[in-house]
Amino acid sequence: MSTEETIAALDRGEIRVAEKVDGQWRVNEEAKAAILDYFRERKVEPIEVGPYHYLDKIPLKRNYVELGVRVVPPATARYGSFLSRGVVMMPSYVNIGAWVGPNTMVDTWATVGSCAQIGADVHLAGGVGIGGVLEPIQARPVIVEDGAFIGSRCILVEGVVVGERAVLAPNVSLTGSVPVIDVTGDEPVEHRGYVPPNAVVVPGTRPKEFPAGTYNLSCALIIGWRSAQTDLKTSLNDVLREYEIAS
Repeated sequence: MSTEETIAALDRGEIRVAEKVDGQWRVNEEAKAAILDYFRERKVEPIEVGPYHYLDKIPLKRNYVELGVRVVPPATARYGSFLSRGVVMMPSYVNIGAWVGPNTMVDTWATVGSCAQIGADVHLAGGVGIGGVLEPIQARPVIVEDGAFIGSRCILVEGVVVGERAVLAPNVSLTGSVPVIDVTGDEPVEHRGYVPPNAVVVPGTRPKEFPAGTYNLSCALIIGWRSAQTDLKTSLNDVLREYEIAS
């Protein structure tokens, strides 16, 4: 396919930047390369939408009625992203190459970066920052699987994967190197760049020795597991209250 055809297919949801195959996420490098080519080929031009005026290379997404997507002004999704039926975008932003699953809420001032893959029935709470991953083209994008709840002001970057139905408390910040430590057993179990399914995760710190002294570095702590009986629409506070840490 040409660059234009690939971007149009991404916009329609016919292809994705990454998909789960045999339980593993695989990157579509041709799709990512097409996005980079599209940026190089496009020229900056004015875009007017009602009272809003923009100057950009990438058109805005349209046809929300046909898609069955609710978009609250001034929410913005770029052409080349895909929004599934039932998605709600509060004033927020979805970048090119991103894929957002059915009935997912992108809450106020949340951002979904380029190529991020967000599953069905996900809640991205206010101010969540999902980073974009375009280069290198083989790099995995940030992935949030079905049914996850990402609390306010969480940051996910560098190809982090959040498993199905996981719950992240507010202000959890994860990169590919920040440790996610399961402290629910007798011994800690460490993950990097990955949150297991059903995990309940809170911000944490752990000490590290430096020549100048001992300082605490950020980590994330798995302090419990979401039960299979828990309703998908349960609130974050309800889940955290089970572990006696809700405010």
